[in-house]
Amino acid sequence: MQRDSLQFQVSPTSGIPIYRQIMDQVRALIAGGKAQPGDVLPSVRQMAADLGVNMMTVSKAYAKLEAEQVVERARGKGMVIAAALPSGSIGQRQDEIRPHLEPGVVRGRQLGLSDGQILDVVKELLRDTNHE
Repeated sequence: MQRDSLQFQVSPTSGIPIYRQIMDQVRALIAGGKAQPGDVLPSVRQMAADLGVNMMTVSKAYAKLEAEQVVERARGKGMVIAAALPSGSIGQRQDEIRPHLEPGVVRGRQLGLSDGQILDVVKELLRDTNHE
């Protein structure tokens, strides 16, 4: 995938830190099949210029994604989408996503949503990421 084919947007007023918005968008591109292992991400300088943000913000997002093994540095290319991690057992993979889902479940309950309504949101998210 070409560097310019990956589009990113940030909202400084969203309440979500910009580095986190960048991280979430990279993950969404992967989950939606729009970014594959080996696809090159924009350089820190290019993304910062495109988004109108500080280079340190983009660098922080990339460093955290690299620590999570979502991206990796490729000599002569820059940051690329990492190869899929070896899969463990279903239980291990469920344990890995649990801390990512728990805040949403807790927030749903705080908003007075039933378990079924929270599950509906999760199912909708699954459908959305399959069609992006």
